[in-house]
This record gives sequence, C-alpha cells and structure tokens, in this order.
Amino acid sequence: MKKWLGVALAASLMLAACNTDERPVAQTASDRLQVVTTFYPMYEFTKRVAGDHANVTALVPIGVEPHDWEPTAKDMSSLAQADLFVFNGAGMESWTEEALKGIENSKLIVVEATAGIELLEGEGHDHNHDDHEHAQSEHDKHEHGEDEHHEQEEGHHLDPHVWLDPVLAQQQVESIKRALIMADPDHRSDYERNATAYLAELQELDQEFRTAVQNGKRKEFVTQHAAFSYLAKRYGLKQVPISGLSPEVEPSAAQMAEIVAFAKEHQVKTIYFETLVSPKIAERVAKEIGAQTAVLNPLEGLTKEEQASGHDYISIMKQNLSELKKSLDQE
Repeated sequence: MKKWLGVALAASLMLAACNTDERPVAQTASDRLQVVTTFYPMYEFTKRVAGDHANVTALVPIGVEPHDWEPTAKDMSSLAQADLFVFNGAGMESWTEEALKGIENSKLIVVEATAGIELLEGEGHDHNHDDHEHAQSEHDKHEHGEDEHHEQEEGHHLDPHVWLDPVLAQQQVESIKRALIMADPDHRSDYERNATAYLAELQELDQEFRTAVQNGKRKEFVTQHAAFSYLAKRYGLKQVPISGLSPEVEPSAAQMAEIVAFAKEHQVKTIYFETLVSPKIAERVAKEIGAQTAVLNPLEGLTKEEQASGHDYISIMKQNLSELKKSLDQE
C-alpha cells in the first residue's frame, strides 16, 4: 500500500508540475476555497456549511462503497492542490495517513471529523483469517497489560460510523465549520449562518428519532452490517448485526445460527440490508425465519438513483427512521 501510494503521489505531483502554466490557481481564478472530502457524509456536511464560498468535491464516486476504496493518481493531485481536506477518520479511510505524509502542501488544512468524539469499538466480527490472528494478538496484549487505548488504536477495530448519530453529526459539522473559518476568515459570518441553519435541521432529526423510539414497542433490530452502533446507543436501541464492520464479510455457520435463534426468539419480522452491497446475507437469514427484508441505509454513499431523486443526508435518515419504526412498532 505504501509503495502504491508513493508511486501515485509521485505521478500526481509530476502531472501538477507539468501543468502549472495551464491550470488556474484557485486563489487567483476564484475566491472560492478548494475543498476535498472523502465520501458522502463528509461531502454533504462540508457543502452545507461552505455554501457558495467553496468548490467542494468528494473523492469516492457516487454509487461506490467506500470501505475498500483507494485513491487514484488524479485524486492525489486534487488533494495536493486543495485548501482544505475533510475526512471522517476512525479507520474509515485507511489510506489517508500515508497519502498525507507525501503531500507537500503547506496551505492544506486537514480536518479529521471524528477528532474529539468518543469512539466505540466495532460491534460484531469480521470473520476472516486476518481478524482471527488480530484477535489472538489482542489477547496477548491483555495478558501483558498493555494500555487499552493503545490496543484500540493498533487494533483498527474502532467503529467509524459516527455520522449516523444525528447528535455526533452535529459535532462533525461544528469541526468542519471551524476549519472553513480558519481557511477563509473573511466569510466567517456566512459559514456560521450556514452551520446554524444545518444544525437546526439535525436537531430536528434527533428529536424525531427520540419521539419514535420513545413510542416504540421494542428496541431490537437486525442488520446485515454493523453500522448503527452509535445510533443505537444514542436512542437506547439494540443493534444485532449479522456481519461486522465490513459490510461484505460473511458470518460463520455458527454465527448465522446464533442470529437466526435470536431473531426467532424475539419474533423479528424484518432483516435490514443496505444499498451499496449485496443483500444475500440478509435474505438468507430472512428466509430462514420467515421475515422480510428492508433497506437501512448507512449513508456511506448515495446511489445514482438517490442522487437523481435529490436525496440527501436528512431525507435518507428520515427514510431510515420510517423503516426502523416498522420494527420498533411490532408487537
């Protein structure tokens, strides 16, 4: 990975050097900031606060699942020319650390949107050989009394899905606002006004979730992908994931049996899957227990259809709430 990023960065910087005379510099061609974000929620939060004062782009394309995505040489070139770079952190974009090490851009302001937020450990397990080895090494660390925080950082099992909690999403928006003001203090009042308006929408969304959960008859919901731990914790719900943090890793036969037993015991009527990965695991569990499947969207990216329909973070989170209510309202 390091070697690949080094080659990509070298190629992108050579391209930038060759085209210096042809490419307009952002500060002279436009008053707008050049802001690069990683995947959809970071793009949406940044765009809403920046308004007309920034050209905001997302590196991960529409319709692409971001967990295993890696940047191209063109992406690295865009990053090398940016004023501001916004990423989620917590292991979501595993390539960022190496990418940023090689960028010679003294003006670049970097925003890790999860900084300062208490992160959860990943719920569920990614059932493959590498994780088995990791679990053993983590056990050894406990035996030798190593610091638990260090273990979390080295273990790469932190849950990155902070944006699915409307309250924590507000903290991410605040961090982005502060960075925009740092990069462009002349438009401070506009960034503050835009952020205040968007934060009000997120606060309203939070209240809608609180009301729905308070009136619900049950607290459990079964998901294909363990993306909703922060949301579940916020509203006192119980997420039961079939897979771990990686959405396409299949559970073992024993773990499938455990999920099926739980679903039968709790008379679960709906198994949730997501839009950017195959629903086959959720469908298998649903068939086993005679349940239906439905979409619970982790908002890691929009589909082309969602984009064409004008959907955004708020509208899809409201769709998620509508789908969740079907489970929470079941007798």
